[in-house]
Amino acid sequence: MRSITMMVALLGVAMASPAPNLFEPTPALAKRFATKTMPASSGYSVFSTPKVVTGTFDGGMKKFDRGVSCTGDAEGGDSDAVFQIESGGTLKNVIIGKKQIEGVHCMGPCTIQNVWWEDVCEDALTIKQTSGTSYVTGGGAFHASDKIVQHNGGGTVSIKDFYAEDFGKVYRSCGNCKTQYKRTVQMSGVWAVDGSLLAGINSNYGDTATIADSCADDVNSICTWYQGNNNGKEPKKLGSGPSSYCIYSDSEVDDCPA
Repeated sequence: MRSITMMVALLGVAMASPAPNLFEPTPALAKRFATKTMPASSGYSVFSTPKVVTGTFDGGMKKFDRGVSCTGDAEGGDSDAVFQIESGGTLKNVIIGKKQIEGVHCMGPCTIQNVWWEDVCEDALTIKQTSGTSYVTGGGAFHASDKIVQHNGGGTVSIKDFYAEDFGKVYRSCGNCKTQYKRTVQMSGVWAVDGSLLAGINSNYGDTATIADSCADDVNSICTWYQGNNNGKEPKKLGSGPSSYCIYSDSEVDDCPA
């Protein structure tokens, strides 16, 4: 008799408890963006030649440059770079000062972590790998009249949680390099303000750009595809916006936080 009474009591509790609403939508998670504030410099050093990195170089948020004046949009070479990262190398916690012609050159797949450019000259980061993936995580760049990430080699570049302000292009697959490749860029958590183009690719070489969870304010175009060439001529613009080459939706590129 006692067991029957207990079962009835438990049944009453179960009936009194509201059933879960299986159709109630799950609250959307807030998008995570890069930080827009460049860290304070912990010191300053000038290199007379490019600093070659074969393993991991942790700059401890010190500022480095070459102590020379920017030459504008004139193309520099490896000898003009502040850092030259060899295949598999990592550069992190560094500020690239404004007294330089070229910022960082990656000769193979590299990792660029929390690196900031206070005033880009020609290009901030040049990727020369023939294959593989290079990772740009955190950090940011200011005042790039042309390009921030210039992808001259092949493979993939992943750009995550990166801040860009006052720029021509955040990423550009080389439009007229002598040797051309199929290139891929993946961008997420990018915060872009006051620029011309987030990503530029070459559709005729099979390039793709995938953009997600990012924001853009006062940026003219999110993604544009071009007719690339290998003869040094200016590439022809073919189209802009979401496509099979530029893989994103308008909801993936919001207005940036105040």
